[in-house]
Amino acid sequence: MEKIMARQNLQSEFNGTIDQRVERYLEIDHQKMIGNQHFASASSECIGIYTDGRFLSAVMVSQAVNEGIVRFIAERNNIALHLDSDKSKTKSIPEIIDELEKQNIITQPCAAASRNIYGSFRNDVHHMNPKVAEIETYFRDLAKRNLQDLAKIEKEIFGFNIASDGSFILQQPKYWDCNKDGKVAAYLRFAP
Repeated sequence: MEKIMARQNLQSEFNGTIDQRVERYLEIDHQKMIGNQHFASASSECIGIYTDGRFLSAVMVSQAVNEGIVRFIAERNNIALHLDSDKSKTKSIPEIIDELEKQNIITQPCAAASRNIYGSFRNDVHHMNPKVAEIETYFRDLAKRNLQDLAKIEKEIFGFNIASDGSFILQQPKYWDCNKDGKVAAYLRFAP
């Protein structure tokens, strides 16, 4: 009986919120395919979390994915992640973003999007500082902005076109893991 009631309650909640979920899913305009990297699953989960209306969680996950992508871009471009040779001091995410932008590895809009996500109360949210209670009413807007910024970043890094023969033309192949046969490992996300 409990299982039946739980199913009815969840179905009712889903049916009552389906229009809002669809709107949230569409307003992100996320990249439908990205490289199958260590952050791909979390990025896709972030879209689902936002679509479901879990805004605090979406902010947290978007911050983590952003940091993962920034480090990934730096590594693929042989940018040192440490301030010294003995690796005792790690560069901050803002320092890495600045260096990527300075070297024209990422564009100014991509750097700005990454900075926005990092600046979205990252330390307060990540560490659940008391200030989180003060910004709680803004989580929906913050989550939306973060997801839209994450979409900008992913489109720049994992952008592609489709050729007339149906093959994919990768805009920046260095961010995709290509096999010897020319196939790439991709993470598809056409629905949450």
